[in-house]
This record gives sequence, structure tokens and C-alpha cells, in this order.
Amino acid sequence: MSQKNNSQGNIAVILLNIGGPERLEDVEPFLFNLFSDRLIIRLGPAFMQKTIARFISRRRAPKSSQAYARIGGGSPLGKITADQAKALEKELAGSGLFKVTVAMRYWQPRAEETLAQLQNDGIRRIIALPLYPHYSIATTGSSVSDLFEANRLCSPPFEIETIESWPVQPEYINALATNIKKGAELFIGEELQVVYSAHSLPVKFIKEGDPYVEHLKQTIQAVESLTAMPGRLCYQSRSGPVEWLSPSPPVILEQLAKEGCKNVLMVPISFVSDHVETLYEIDMLYHEMAQGLGIRMERAASLNCMPEFIDSLKELVLKKTRELEW
Repeated sequence: MSQKNNSQGNIAVILLNIGGPERLEDVEPFLFNLFSDRLIIRLGPAFMQKTIARFISRRRAPKSSQAYARIGGGSPLGKITADQAKALEKELAGSGLFKVTVAMRYWQPRAEETLAQLQNDGIRRIIALPLYPHYSIATTGSSVSDLFEANRLCSPPFEIETIESWPVQPEYINALATNIKKGAELFIGEELQVVYSAHSLPVKFIKEGDPYVEHLKQTIQAVESLTAMPGRLCYQSRSGPVEWLSPSPPVILEQLAKEGCKNVLMVPISFVSDHVETLYEIDMLYHEMAQGLGIRMERAASLNCMPEFIDSLKELVLKKTRELEW
């Protein structure tokens, strides 16, 4: 996906991510932004989308707020993404004139704000780098579409090139394998079962050709070639009455308990940063469930600002600039 003009100048890298409520009072407006996105969920006819989204977000906010309250009163995703941008800019400093910034899909800074700042900086060329290794229309697709929509309002528009997926990027795979091996050390040689947990999607997306599941399988195969620890894949964070990818973590944990499994290392395979799905769902909900089933469950660390992970982002950017001859 690209959008071009002939302007010259320094290169901006925009890290695209979902965003998250930073305070409890942000939860309802964050949910409203999420449910207003027709690329991931269609709530009645288009003219009713925001009305229905407002109703759903108001109804769900109290329960969601309880989850965010348990992890400190808000999502750390914004700060972590900003820190990743700073670390990446530092790593790219010896390779050219790069400015690394952030645009969030459902929270601040939004794409319009980020592009306005880059216009003020005199930058004309952008590499969009979604922090989703595995492509889905609900993540990369929606974030990139939002960025291009914002670019259409710019005069003149930026030249934008996108890195759409990177499920087997070598440094990324090495970083995942390193964290899995470190997580396994917590069990001090005891037998364990690796469980990969990815964000769930409606099954209809996959039936319509979304490559998300295939990308996940590619990542897992590459990781397991380094760890030699086979794992099982499950999908978390489902909501709504449609059919979602399965099995869920609770189902996997119950199956493992019936099989006599005593140790589980859960790996957040589709999440590169800590947020409510790792800190609350995995570390609290699933951890407590595992304990109740007689299973010791530990989690492999998220990548966050791990140097090997930042190096993977650097290599993605430099590979793209070489391809573009920028």
C-alpha cells in the first residue's frame, strides 16, 4: 500500500498502534472510538454506527474500567509505544535523517495530529510501521486506512509507504525465542507446556481472506525452530455474538488440566507491548484460573523496548528504505 508525491526531505517513521485509555475517565471515549470503526465491526447501517457505538461503549465502560483499575488506572500502551519510538530513532541515528513518531488508531495522538506535526517539521516522506507483526484488516488494515484518510486532508499530501506485516522478521523471531527461553527457566527444568495467546478475530475475517492466522502460524514455526518447545495456540479478548477464533485460553487451560499438565508458559504472541490483554487478562484472569485448575502458569515477557526488538524495527525500516531507494 503506497501513496506518493515528488517531495524530498528527511524520512519520518510512524509507529502505528491501537492506543489505550490512559485514565479511567478515558475508557468510555476510547471504547466509543473503537466501536465506531466499521472496518472491524458493522453496527447496523452506516448512519447508525456512532449512535450504537455510543450506547455500547457506555454500557461496557464500567466493566472495562474495573480491568484498567487493576493495572494501575489506565493502559501503559501509549507510554511504551512512545518509548519504542525514542529507542528506534536512536538506533536509526547512524543510518540517515529519521524522525520516529507515533499515531494511535483509537486514542491520542491520532493520525491527523501526527501528520500536522510532521508538516510543521518540513518532512515529506513517511514509512508507516504498524506494530502488528501479523496482518489483519482489524489492526494493520484499519490503522493504515486511518492514516491515509488523514493524509488526504494534507496539502500537499505526504509520500507514504507501508510495512504491512513481518511475521518472520529474523530479529523479531530471535527476541521472541529469547523471552520464551527465559520464561522456561522459571520452571527450573520441570516439564512445561507452551501456550501461545493471540488476540481473537471474528471467523468471518479469516473466511474472507484475512492472513492473520497464517501469519501467526509462520511466526510460531520460526520461533519453535529456535526453542524446540512446541506450543498450542489460543485466542483471547473476544466480545460480541459473532463466531470468534478458537480455542480461548480458558478452554486450553481446562484441556491441559484434564491431561495432567502442571506447568504452562503463556506467550503473548501477537502483542509486542504490555497492555490490558497481558497485564490483566493473562497475568490476572488466566493466572487465577490456572491456579484453580492446579496449574502453575507463568508468562513470557512482552517485547516492549527490548533491544533485540528495537533492532528488528530498525532492520524493517532500513530494508524498506533500500527497496524504495530513499
